[in-house]
Amino acid sequence: MYRTHTCGELRLEHQGTETTLAGWVQRKRELGGMTFVDLRDRYGITQLVFDENTSSELTDKLKKIGREYVIQATGLVRERSSKNKNIATGDIEIDVKALNVLSASATPPFTIEDESDGGDDIRMKYRYLDLRRNPVRENLVLRSNMAHAIRSYLNEQQFIETETPVLIKSTPEGARDFVVPSRMNEGEFYALPQSPQTFKQLLMVAGFDRYYQIVKCFRDEDLRADRQPEFTQIDCEMAFVEQEDVLNTFEGLTKHLFKTIKNVEVTDFPRMPYSEAIANYGSDKPDTRFEMLINDLTEVVKGKDFKVFDEAEFIGGICATGCAEYTRKQLDALTNWVKRPQIGAKGLVYVKCNEDGTFKSSVDKFYAQEDLQQWAAGCNAQPGDLILVLSGDKSHTLDALGALRLEMGKQLGLMDKNTFKPLWVVDFPLLEWDEETQRHYAMHHPFTAPKPEDIALLDTEPGKVRANAYDLVINGVEIGGGSVRIFDSELQAKMFSLLGFTKEEAEAQFGFLMNAFKFGAPPHAGIAFGFDRLVSLFAGLDTIRDVIAFPKNNAGRDVMIDSPSTISDAQLDELNLRVELKNK
Repeated sequence: MYRTHTCGELRLEHQGTETTLAGWVQRKRELGGMTFVDLRDRYGITQLVFDENTSSELTDKLKKIGREYVIQATGLVRERSSKNKNIATGDIEIDVKALNVLSASATPPFTIEDESDGGDDIRMKYRYLDLRRNPVRENLVLRSNMAHAIRSYLNEQQFIETETPVLIKSTPEGARDFVVPSRMNEGEFYALPQSPQTFKQLLMVAGFDRYYQIVKCFRDEDLRADRQPEFTQIDCEMAFVEQEDVLNTFEGLTKHLFKTIKNVEVTDFPRMPYSEAIANYGSDKPDTRFEMLINDLTEVVKGKDFKVFDEAEFIGGICATGCAEYTRKQLDALTNWVKRPQIGAKGLVYVKCNEDGTFKSSVDKFYAQEDLQQWAAGCNAQPGDLILVLSGDKSHTLDALGALRLEMGKQLGLMDKNTFKPLWVVDFPLLEWDEETQRHYAMHHPFTAPKPEDIALLDTEPGKVRANAYDLVINGVEIGGGSVRIFDSELQAKMFSLLGFTKEEAEAQFGFLMNAFKFGAPPHAGIAFGFDRLVSLFAGLDTIRDVIAFPKNNAGRDVMIDSPSTISDAQLDELNLRVELKNK
C-alpha cells in the first residue's frame, strides 16, 4: 500500500498508530538537530519529523528531497509540542521511521502555496502545478459538488439526462462556429455546437418531456473574463409548460444550490421587464444589490443654451449618496474613465449637493441654483450627494450610465459578494434591427416564441414584438436564459421570413426540425445556465478561468499544450485542405 491515511486525516485520537503517508513535499525546515517536512496531498498537510534518533540511511535520503518531491513516509503518530491551529492536522506529527522517494521534482517555476508568486501567464503554462494550490483545487471541488447537486435536483424533478451530438451542422445565426473538416466527405464540414438547441427541441417532439445535460458548448468569439471558447451549460427543456412553469422549476434549482452548497436561503426572485432594466439600470443584467438608479433628466435640463445637452437625444443622471466631497482629482478620474473607448462617453457633468443646500456643478455657467435644484429633485438627491450626468444618443448613453453606475458601486463598496440578489428579466424584444445589414436578427434565437398578444404586430411593427423569453440574473451576472419555443410550423416560417431567410435557405438549415414538427410537436420551453459563471459566482470570483481545470487565455490559446497549432501536410492532404490553403 502506498498509504494507509491521507495527509488531512490524522488527529490526536490516532496517537501511537503506525501510518504510511504519500504526497508532495510542501516545504522542508531544518531547526537545530531536527528536520520538519510538510507533506501535502489534496486532503491536507501533515508534518513529518526527523530528529537525532533518525538513522543515517534515512538522513541521507532526507538530504536529497526538495519541494514537490513525491515521497512515501512511514512512522508513528504523536502529539505535537508546538501545535498549529491553522491546519486540521495541527495537533499531531509523524515520527518517521522509513522514507521512500517515489518521484523527484525539478524546482517549480513558482511557489505552490495559497498566495503564489506566479503571474497568470506562468501559472497558465504550468497549469498542472497551479492545480495543486488549495484555492484552485477548492474551486474545482466546488464545481464537482455543484454538478452533483444539479443532477440530484433535476433527477428528482423527473428530468432525463441525455447526450446530444458534438459534431453537428453549422448555422448562420448567433456567434461564429468552430468548424471541423470531414475526411470522408470532401469539401464538407461539421460544426461544434454553440448549444444543443435543435436537438433538445427534437427530444421534446420525441416525447422525452423533461431533458437536461451538463454539456460542453463552443463559440468562436472574442474572450472576456466570463467567456471561454469552450464552456459548459446546464441545458434543459420541458414539454407542456408555459413560461411560469420554467421559471418556478429553475428558481427551485437555484434555491437548492444556494442551500445545499452555501447554506444560504434565497427566497425572492422578482420579475423585471427588459424595458425597466434598461431604463433604470442601463443593462439587461441589472445588479440590484444597490440602488443608484438612472434618472431621465432630458426634459429637466434642456433649453438653457448648453449646446451639449440641447442637441442630445437623451440626458440621464445617477445619484451617488454621500459623495459630494469628491475632489477635483477624483472627478477628473471619473471623467477619464467614462471617456475610455470601452465606455465611449464624450464627457461627464457633475453636480455637488452641498450640506448647506447649495449646489456646485461643472456647468454653473449655464444653470442657476434653481435649475440645479430641479436636477436634484429629478435624481432624488439629498444634501451631501453627488449627481453624475451623461448625454448623447439614448441607447449608448444608457449603456454608459449603466457602466458608470457599476463603477461607482465598486468604488463605494456596494457590491458585497456574500449578498445574492437574483431576478428574472422578462419581455425582451423578439428582434433586433441591424443598420449595417438592414435586416432583423433574433435577439435570442430563431425558435423563440413571441408573446401571444404581440403576434399580430409581426406583420406591421415587428420591432415592437416582445419575446416569450427570460434571463436569470444574479448580482449583475447573466446566469442563464431561455424562452418558450415556437412549435407551430406556420409561425416558425413567418419568423424565418422576418429574419431574411428564403424558403430554400430555411429548408436547407432547419428543414429537419420543421419536418419533425409535422409529426406532432408539443408546446415546449427551455433554459440553459452558464455552469462556469454559476460556479464562479458561488466561489466569489470575477473570472471563470479559475473554475475550469484547463482554461484558454484571452487569446483563445492553451499555452500549456501550445494549442491551436499547425498540422502536418499529410493531415492536410487527408482532409483535402492543403490545396485550398496554398491557393489562399
